[in-house]
Amino acid sequence: MAKTFGVGIMGAGNISSAYLRLAPLFKGLEVRAVADILPAAAQKRAEEFGVKAQTPDELLKNREIDVIVNLTIPATHYSVSMDIVSAGKHAYSEKPFVLSLEEGMALKKAADDRGLQVGSAPDTFLGGAHQQAREIIDSGQLGKIMSGTMHVMSRGMEHWHPNPEFFFQPGAGPILDLGPYYVTDLIHLLGPVKRLSAFTNMARSEREVTAEGPYKGTFVKVGTPTTIHGVLEFVSGAIVTIGASWDVAAHGHHNIELYGTDGSIFVPDPNFFGGDLVTANIAGERSKVTPWDHPFGKPNQGLDTDQPRANYRAAGLADMMASIDGGYRARCGLDVALHAVDVMTSLLKAGESGQVLTLSTTCERPLALTPAQAQALLK
Repeated sequence: MAKTFGVGIMGAGNISSAYLRLAPLFKGLEVRAVADILPAAAQKRAEEFGVKAQTPDELLKNREIDVIVNLTIPATHYSVSMDIVSAGKHAYSEKPFVLSLEEGMALKKAADDRGLQVGSAPDTFLGGAHQQAREIIDSGQLGKIMSGTMHVMSRGMEHWHPNPEFFFQPGAGPILDLGPYYVTDLIHLLGPVKRLSAFTNMARSEREVTAEGPYKGTFVKVGTPTTIHGVLEFVSGAIVTIGASWDVAAHGHHNIELYGTDGSIFVPDPNFFGGDLVTANIAGERSKVTPWDHPFGKPNQGLDTDQPRANYRAAGLADMMASIDGGYRARCGLDVALHAVDVMTSLLKAGESGQVLTLSTTCERPLALTPAQAQALLK
């Protein structure tokens, strides 16, 4: 009989409800407690989902917990994950799991010394659309992927988030906040990055909060670049331009486009598990791809649109825990997450220095997740 792992949630903010709601979809996961530095926040989530409310210290000491999901703010991800590993528990973090290479290497050593797993979101690349894009690329239908573009651009967070200040501080900005989805999907589709260059700037030194809430009409200071344009050279030889910005009123770029010697593929937003896939043949004729029957591509959640979306957050956590006895590399494991952090922080460093930087980390492509393998993770 497969083992059931006791799951603890550290941090009872907005994202915690998604994990509490979706973790029960997966085999081997049982959420048993939620903790927060604000006891009332933990209590509210605990009552909502029928789990135990604890203090952070109580959660770390709880013998019924095997793995803790770190949903604290990015600036504390490293210290909290180190506390989790030091307490002898596996750690799975929201993105980015650390903010520097040094933190990532220290966490890796601590986990390796104790025989523990550390994993990190995003796991959206495990979604049906992104896995089908991987299957199309790997089949050779498009020839060899040699170049591409990636764009994640908008007006910024202050227009919808009631308290957006942290988005504009070091450790956030568009490349570290939204970049993990895009960079991780590119690593999944193309493999590791070899070297890169970038230019960065910021359109404003202050941003006015226009979202409804207590901070509407106030200004937040900007402490990190809000526009990053870079070029990534992959070990495979592919060259991909990357544009991430919160200074763009409107644009006409697709999320990810990859160009092969025999055709092109247009990959949907890696912020989500599903979406429409389009390919083009060597003559440039486009065709919408018929979605394959992948469990993580099936719409299961209504969001802010009339059309329900596929949302299988916690798939990466389920895969990591299954990998312990399954004898395979976790798809959202530390090495992939660390390489993504290396790419993102190096883009910011290259923007400051104007240099071409060679990456100091690498990783293997995450294993593909076939429909049958995905189904095996579900109850």
